[in-house]
Amino acid sequence: MARKKRVPQRTCVGCGKVADKRDLIRVVRTPEGEVLVDLSGKRSGRGAYICPNRGCLSKAARGGRLFRALEPEVSEEVIACLMEELSD
Repeated sequence: MARKKRVPQRTCVGCGKVADKRDLIRVVRTPEGEVLVDLSGKRSGRGAYICPNRGCLSKAARGGRLFRALEPEVSEEVIACLMEELSD
C-alpha cells in the first residue's frame, strides 16, 4: 500500500490564505540581497509565498507585508518586475 506524500502548507503574505506550497509562488531574497521570483522553490535565501495573482502581490506590497517578510527594503522596480513575471 502506497503512502500519500505530505505536501507542506504555506501562507500567502497578501491575502493570508493557507495553501499547498506548490500552489503558491515563492519570492526570495538571496544571500546577495537580490529579490526575485523563485519558480523552482529551491533557491537559497529568505522566502515569502504569494498566491499566483496580481491582487495578492499588490496587497502584500501596499500593506508592507512583503517588506516585513523579506526584511530588506523592496524597491518599486522589483515590485513592477514581479508583477510582470506573475502576468506571464
